[in-house]
Amino acid sequence: MNDLAPLLTPEGRALLDEVRDTDPAHELAVATRLRREHPAELVSAALGQARLRQRAVAKFGERDAARMFFTPNGVEQSTRASVAAYRAGRFRELGVTSVADLCCGIGGDAIALARAGIRVLAVDRDPLTAAAARANADALGLAELIEVREADVTEVDTAGYDAVFVDPARRGGRGRIFDPEAYSPPLSWAVEAARTAPRAAALKVAPGIPHEAVPGDAEAEWISDGGDVKEAVLWFGTGRESPVRATLLPGPHTLASRGLPDPAVRPPGRYLYEPDGAVIRSHLVAEAAVELDGGLIDATIAYITADEHRPTPYAAAYEITDRLPFNVKKLKALLRERDIGTLTVKKRGSAVEPEELRRKVLPKPAGPGSVTVFLTRVDGAPTMLLGHPVR
Repeated sequence: MNDLAPLLTPEGRALLDEVRDTDPAHELAVATRLRREHPAELVSAALGQARLRQRAVAKFGERDAARMFFTPNGVEQSTRASVAAYRAGRFRELGVTSVADLCCGIGGDAIALARAGIRVLAVDRDPLTAAAARANADALGLAELIEVREADVTEVDTAGYDAVFVDPARRGGRGRIFDPEAYSPPLSWAVEAARTAPRAAALKVAPGIPHEAVPGDAEAEWISDGGDVKEAVLWFGTGRESPVRATLLPGPHTLASRGLPDPAVRPPGRYLYEPDGAVIRSHLVAEAAVELDGGLIDATIAYITADEHRPTPYAAAYEITDRLPFNVKKLKALLRERDIGTLTVKKRGSAVEPEELRRKVLPKPAGPGSVTVFLTRVDGAPTMLLGHPVR
């Protein structure tokens, strides 16, 4: 079924409530039973929507996901609610009261903006996607603040809005699109649309965007949530206190560029810090290292080392107990000697696959001990650093 309308009827809504908690293992039996009382196509659509809602819980939370309407692409590509709420908060801090949300998808960002008290024009050219966005605005009681329009975003007049938010499609028939000019619409078009916004604008881009592709008048912000890098955003109209930021959620915790030189390389100290992915993507490892009074273990490796522990939201800290040249036999013997049964393998600057190493050195884990081993380079030399997370 390529139309949400039947699911929005009283019969469709009742059916959605009935199949809400259907276990995938029992779906066939449930479908067979329900098709005795309802059209087969409606039953299939309801069960499909139930599956999408279950997948959407991770992004939208159980309460909202249970009421919203999704498409497969909408679940996959929509912004996580925590990230959308953070971005909406930044718009509000910039004095924005209305936003043209271009390429709105199923409405995740529009919902966050409306909940921040911002009036939204949500635009998408796909009829089913636009219908889902409209249904979601209604389901969450936000229809008065969200106008959904089915249209080509390049033909929409945004003159009546304070700000523009553009989330170009970054997937095609062959998967992810890495060239910003192959986005739909292209990044160059989105940048020009942003520059015409009266107050501010934000463009959501892939976190792997090359720094050289960032326009000179934009502020680039990399955002992670729960340790996972989710996106990069190009901001316009922020005043550019810093051209680059890394923001970690929950928090938010924001690390801003200070134009620092690369940290000095020094021997591993007592502590090793693994910077958050957003810090690495934003090239702000130097800023994190200064906060930690640390240096790098290698000029090309984003591991920070220090002699003293300093709590920081920008990196995970480990206390290092051993430093060994890379040697599988020595590592295996050490793990056996210490009765290690749980081994966490991390790598940076090593070609060794963690699972392969784990099979070789710990074929039959049984002991009560645990350890983390870092496969890396120390001043160019392949090295193993062993340690434990600092709680």
